[in-house]
Amino acid sequence: MSKQSKVSTTTNEGTLGMYVSGFVLSIALTLAAYTLVVKRTVSVNLTIFIILTLAVIQFLVQMFFFLHLGRETKPRWKLFVLIFMITIVLIIVIGSIWIMNNLNYRMTPDQMNTYLNNQGGGF
Repeated sequence: MSKQSKVSTTTNEGTLGMYVSGFVLSIALTLAAYTLVVKRTVSVNLTIFIILTLAVIQFLVQMFFFLHLGRETKPRWKLFVLIFMITIVLIIVIGSIWIMNNLNYRMTPDQMNTYLNNQGGGF
């Protein structure tokens, strides 16, 4: 029996190198955002803009390296996954902002005084 040569086919699966590259890029972007916030080297508005930019880049890295956007055989299913992912992210982000904004509003005066005293800004 002779050995048959394997025919390479295009699949949705990535290579180990792709996964490692995506992982390294994800870690680098996360560390860049963390360092930016901890070091406080730029203004608050510029920090927010840079973090939002890094978040968009992180999103694209996730889409290309891990969800293999652009190399799918059935793009409709990838579109459904993308819409679902964006919906979940928006629910988490908007819900978190809503909760954080309502925390101060819903605090009783005693809770507010205790909080301010613990933070060193009490009366």
